[in-house]
Amino acid sequence: SKLAALFEHPLYNIPIPEVTEKDKLFIVNPMEKFSLHSSGSDEWVSSSKAETLLPTGKTAYDTYPTWLKFHVGINRYELYPRRDPLLPTLLRDLATQRIVSSVQKSGGTQLKLIMTFPNYGQALFKPMKQTRDQETPIDFFYFSDFERHNAEIAAFHLDRILDFRRIPPVSGRLVNITKEIRDITTDKKLAKTFFISPAGNVCFYGECSYYCSTEHALCGKPDRLEGSMAALLPDKTLAKRRSWRSPWRRSYHKSKKAEWELNPNYCAQVRETPPYDRGHRLLDLIDMTILDFLMGNMDRHHYETFEKFGNDTFLLHLDNGRGFGTHSRDEPSILAPLQQCCSIKKSTYLRLQLLATQPYRLSDLLREALAADPLAPVLAEPHLRALDRRLRKVLVAVGHCLAR
Repeated sequence: SKLAALFEHPLYNIPIPEVTEKDKLFIVNPMEKFSLHSSGSDEWVSSSKAETLLPTGKTAYDTYPTWLKFHVGINRYELYPRRDPLLPTLLRDLATQRIVSSVQKSGGTQLKLIMTFPNYGQALFKPMKQTRDQETPIDFFYFSDFERHNAEIAAFHLDRILDFRRIPPVSGRLVNITKEIRDITTDKKLAKTFFISPAGNVCFYGECSYYCSTEHALCGKPDRLEGSMAALLPDKTLAKRRSWRSPWRRSYHKSKKAEWELNPNYCAQVRETPPYDRGHRLLDLIDMTILDFLMGNMDRHHYETFEKFGNDTFLLHLDNGRGFGTHSRDEPSILAPLQQCCSIKKSTYLRLQLLATQPYRLSDLLREALAADPLAPVLAEPHLRALDRRLRKVLVAVGHCLAR
């Protein structure tokens, strides 16, 4: 396994700083069993109110469902550890656990569902909108592109191979629209949008600002539908997150350009603006830029951090559905932060160089990682080959900076 060899490499074994109590997202009492209130509220209740007693011979942590162990493990430095024994179980849960509730997630331009499991775990379901080999038309603006379920799956694995570990775990899943959405939803607005198509397939379209209409309906075959299941982060009432507007955000306009597209010295003013004026925030943003360039994602207008850790923490790489839309062309403007600031973390640069070598070729690693997903093959071959080409372009950009 190339993947196993990669994770054994010294560059993937650089220790993180010691994690103290204040570096953990949650401080939990090791003697107390936690469960979720069955009333439907998202608060944890202590063992005194829990319905079941702690089994003898087990610590409280052993009784947590996998999703809760994932939440408890989040710290200032990483969303999950490199050698996380929970990861295979969490991915399997996302792919196989019984769905007891499906409701539409509010907001956004396209339809997404929140699905709940019997152990109160939840996942964000993004349904399949187009086939693996459909490329985004060349005349489409980045903001009118569809979101792709397979891009969410591939982004999680790519993020892990780059050793960022800033995307919550995602698995593919084949969902039965009738039994796992229509028959169990309590969402009245969603329930009104189901219909049977002329071909006899079960379809629905939900309510949202752009792509929720009969013309953009999601249809099963006859009621089986592919989608991505992403583990949800802790509820914002338990762990507040701060949303930051990206300095290199696009204009989201058909003709207007953003300031960074017009001013070659734009980075100088970013470096003087908090939180980019100190610490590693700018370097973390450049890490995200590299991930986006490799995926071809132009839709990174915001990013989030956990409020508890202030400015000294990693960026969450959420919402990657507009990646992997095209393999036949690259978008150099995504790399603007790297090219304008000429800065990159040494550890990131060394790993990128490693992933450009034959034993650790990026496309081979991602192909191997995605082969274990229930929806494999997740990406069409040309997308995997494009990764190697784009990686070379990132290394060339760093080379120009070093020459300067």
